Amino acid sequence: MKVTTYPAGDYGDFAFSDETRAKAEAVIARYPQGREASATIALLDLAQRENGGWLSRQAIDYVAAFLGLAPIRVYEVASFYSMFYLEPVGKHLIQVCRTTPCWLRGSDALTDACKKKLGVGLREVTEDGTYSVVEVECLGACANAPMVQINDDYYEDLTPERLEAIIDDLRDGNAVPVGSQSGRMTSAPEGGPETLREVPARELGSGLAVKPAAEES
Repeated sequence: MKVTTYPAGDYGDFAFSDETRAKAEAVIARYPQGREASATIALLDLAQRENGGWLSRQAIDYVAAFLGLAPIRVYEVASFYSMFYLEPVGKHLIQVCRTTPCWLRGSDALTDACKKKLGVGLREVTEDGTYSVVEVECLGACANAPMVQINDDYYEDLTPERLEAIIDDLRDGNAVPVGSQSGRMTSAPEGGPETLREVPARELGSGLAVKPAAEES
């Protein structure tokens, strides 16, 4: 039976909470004994969330000890992947996609709006610790460009004005709808369907009927 041992050493103020430790153990249990290194990315993600959105040296050392790895092996992973941050970030981390579809649709204007409104440059943190802004490569919502990711949520079909309003709402603790900000349904065409608008109603195997697009309100 595998026995879990916990890191012993000087990790400053960093340690997994009981809840995070349970999640870490569940991840490690997915892999055969001796393959704990396979859980490195997942545990770094847990550590980053536990540490206010970034990975301190103490947090990385803690993960290395938790997995029984040499610290350099974990530093290699943390420094390679762009979703890990080795310096403090704001409570709301704004990631502006700047790959071609978003760039063609105005991502530069989104970055400029963030800088102007927040008074910070890229990878800087506002004085109150609430926001920081970075530019990233493709986030995979190309059909709804331009878009940003804020923490774990996507905000798509943005204008600079709408992004500024989202920033205000998040600061004030207001609920902000995620996804398309233009009323588009997922990645459907703007303005509604452009093809198959006259599909005849038919019975499906489940007994549900598909209505013609023209009949839908």
